[in-house]
Amino acid sequence: MIAATLVTGATPSRREAAIAEALNNASDVAVILEGLPDGMQPLEDLQHLPGLHVTRIAPGCLCCTGNLTMRVTLNRMLRRRPARLYIGLSSSEHLARIREFLNQPPYASLLMLTPDITA
Repeated sequence: MIAATLVTGATPSRREAAIAEALNNASDVAVILEGLPDGMQPLEDLQHLPGLHVTRIAPGCLCCTGNLTMRVTLNRMLRRRPARLYIGLSSSEHLARIREFLNQPPYASLLMLTPDITA
């Protein structure tokens, strides 16, 4: 099972900083960030970590838009079989629905959701 954490916060840089702090020099980590950066990108400083793979997806409610973007991106990340997965969300408005989505097949058998991080 891949440990997966949802990360919310007021700005992209705060979400990235929270993820960077949680990484603690870990390796083999996948990060999906919703939305564009706001000029400060704390994860850029950690690109030296082995196995760190960061991808950005366009902003938009991941549970209301049919999950297509999230499914495609998530499936690509999970093929790598990372030890950890962080998903930075631009809004916590539908956090429960996103957790529900991740707790359904096929993701329920692949992911172990950990407590959310609020930045």
